[in-house]
Amino acid sequence: MKLYSVSDGPPSLACQQLLKALDIEYELINVDFGKSEHLTNEYEELNPQKEIPTLIDDDLIMGESNAILQYLADQYDSSGKLYPKEPKLRAIVNHRLCFNLALYYRNISEYVMAPIYYDYQRTPLGLKKTKMALDIFNTYLQRENSTYAAGNNLTIADFPLVTATMCLEAIDFQLDSWPYVVKWYENFKQKHPDLWEIAADGMREISYFEKNPPVSSVDHPIHPVRKNA
Repeated sequence: MKLYSVSDGPPSLACQQLLKALDIEYELINVDFGKSEHLTNEYEELNPQKEIPTLIDDDLIMGESNAILQYLADQYDSSGKLYPKEPKLRAIVNHRLCFNLALYYRNISEYVMAPIYYDYQRTPLGLKKTKMALDIFNTYLQRENSTYAAGNNLTIADFPLVTATMCLEAIDFQLDSWPYVVKWYENFKQKHPDLWEIAADGMREISYFEKNPPVSSVDHPIHPVRKNA
């Protein structure tokens, strides 16, 4: 098994967390986003979307971190707890995965990550959208009164939500206004320190680049590249 990953990318880190939780041996292949290695012809053959991560498991080649998480849990989690098969429980996990992808990580990434690596600015609108995402997640956790993102057991929904949230911690964004998010986030750290350390490695890298913005000499075909610090 191989995982093409970016070292500070929350979707990649979420997949690494699940692989660690499942105790699966795999080859980790770092893709240098700053050097646009994901835009090479070689990588495009693996992932026509030119996105990271990409998983290779025998003859299966797939991108999209949510799909990777779902596949790995279905294929390798003998306990059935990480991605429960009971329809209502699975529906909640699927919802949280979709919520993270469509709104939570999307808003956080635009506010935190894009201004570090590209020629974007943090704006009041970006902050408002980030707070809106936190408000919604806090409401879900409060309404369900659950220990984890999708119930009282660790599931694959927690990994992408944790790695999205750590982006905020990387820039010293205070979460005090969202007590249920804080409780869930700290619980994950305390109960799963080995999995948290995977996210923490990425967080330290993001935090470093927040203070020392990287300068890219490689033009990106979609996003305006940050040319100077």
